[in-house]
This record gives sequence, C-alpha cells and structure tokens, in this order.
Amino acid sequence: MHSLSSGLLGDLDPTSDRAVFRQIADQLREAIDRGRFKEGEKLPSEAELVEHYGVSRMTVRNSFSVLQGEGLVHAEHGKGVFVRPRPPVRRLASDRFARRHREQGKSAFIVEADAAGSHPQVDSLEVKEEKASQDVSTRLGSVRRVLARRRRYLLDGRPVEFATSYLPLDIARGTPIAEPNPGPGGIYARLEELGHRLDHFEEEIRARMPSPDEVRTLRLASGVPVIHLIRTAFDQEGRAVEVCDTVMAADAYVLSYQLPAT
Repeated sequence: MHSLSSGLLGDLDPTSDRAVFRQIADQLREAIDRGRFKEGEKLPSEAELVEHYGVSRMTVRNSFSVLQGEGLVHAEHGKGVFVRPRPPVRRLASDRFARRHREQGKSAFIVEADAAGSHPQVDSLEVKEEKASQDVSTRLGSVRRVLARRRRYLLDGRPVEFATSYLPLDIARGTPIAEPNPGPGGIYARLEELGHRLDHFEEEIRARMPSPDEVRTLRLASGVPVIHLIRTAFDQEGRAVEVCDTVMAADAYVLSYQLPAT
C-alpha cells in the first residue's frame, strides 16, 4: 500500500464547479491510468481518503461508486476496493476457427485459453431439442426445430462467457453433436466429419449492459457491460449449419481483428 504523501493523489480545487466526489474519482482514475495503482492492487481506504481530502465518508463512497460504475474497480466486502484486472483473453477473429485447431482436437475456447495461459472449463451444460425462435429460424433457413447446446465457459474458475449453439435437427439429431461431449475439436469438427465442410462465419457484435440473469451467470461486478455476439457458420454449399448466441463479460476479453486493405 502506497503512502498518500508520496504524491499519488493531488488536492481538490475549491474553485471548480465539478462536484467534490467527481474530482476525487478523476484523481483516482488518473492514478490508475498512469499505473500508480496496478491491476489487482488495493486503493487507499475510505479513512485514508477522508483524511487526505478532508471530506466525509459518503463523499468518498460516491467517488468509489463512480469508478465501479465505469468498471475500473471492484469492492470486496471487508477488504476494500481494488483495481480490476485488464482483459486477459485476446480473441483473434481471424484465427480462432482455423481448421488446424480442429484437426489438433482443440475447440476455439481451448485455443484462446491456451494463448492466455489459463485453465479452461465448461459447466452448466444443457443439450436439448426445442422450437427455434424466429431469429434463429431465419438465420438457419426457416427451420422449425433445432438442437440447442447451452454451456458456460470459465477461465481459472471465473465465468467469462455463456453460449447457446443452435443446429438444424436434420444435421445434428442422432450424432455426437447431440451428446454432452461431442468429442475432440468440438461441434465444428463433428460437422465437417458429417460432410459439412465449413466455409466461412458471419458475426454480429454489440456491447450493452447485462440483464440481471447475465449478471448472476457471469458474476459481473457493478458497471461491467457485456459483449453480445451472434455467429452464423456456413458450409461450402452455402448452408447455415449453426447459429451461436454468445454473451461475454466485457472485462474478460479484447476482440482482435485483421482486416484486408483491399
């Protein structure tokens, strides 16, 4: 823990129109951005900040709330407020579905986890046949029923995303894809074994605030948004063979893309 007398934080500006709690939040944010407080490091306590700035505890708490709302810090009951870690996983859109990974028996998630040096897990697995939603049906070419595979992904014990894959029943029913563990390389390896050699993927990505269920499922801290990604996989015949609806903790990922110049 650094001493506040070491110049980590400045003084308040009594002439400013900016609220005091926001001035404190600004100084803490700047200290985090400049690396004065490292990832995972504890910020000064409420008592230390009250003494340093000569303000009330409520003012300090309001400052912490601002930073929590921005996803910069998280509070641990009885321990203090800590700088949130930066995204640990770099999702390489141009490489994660490369055929060579499937041929090595690796799913895309395992490839990402290996690159991050993290331990991957899958839990909350559910596989069942169900009626397709209007959106999924349209994306899959007006199918009525699908095989749905729901699962949650963890890195080093922390939930980072959950996803549901929807596949046409005429492709997936009675195959290893309908089993809880579809085997090495995941469902894409099985699709190719069934004659649906993959040609390309289309992804739609947006960022938004999470629903209450998503907060619970991903154990999200206050102020952390999610990345909502919908991917459609097409085989070489141009048929859509899977729609994957994925929600990711935005503080767990960096999305990295390579775009052609021509």
